[in-house]
Amino acid sequence: MPVKVIFTCEICGVRPGPETQISLEHQLLDLRHGEYVDAEPEGWLTWHGRGTYGPHRYACGQHRGELKALIRKHYGTLGWHPWAKGPHPWAGRRGTDRARRLARTMRSTLGGRGI
Repeated sequence: MPVKVIFTCEICGVRPGPETQISLEHQLLDLRHGEYVDAEPEGWLTWHGRGTYGPHRYACGQHRGELKALIRKHYGTLGWHPWAKGPHPWAGRRGTDRARRLARTMRSTLGGRGI
């Protein structure tokens, strides 16, 4: 079944243009934790929270500073991640292949016979 992911700015509710939408979709499977990542061409900012740092959050180019302030207010005492300085280029998915290999290994050892 086809699915369309809808991204909105955390601050003003605006949606990205088609090219930025594609850029944001490419970041969805990224296994980052506690990192900011840019989404071009409109200059959107993604916060890859996960776990202690909360959910993914998105901001349009005009509200990048407000998103960083919000993240720092909520998670700034938990570590250095919310305080990272830009720019935050996206260089492709991080850790995905390694995570998949690990998941395959864990499935074979956790559910195998003799355990």
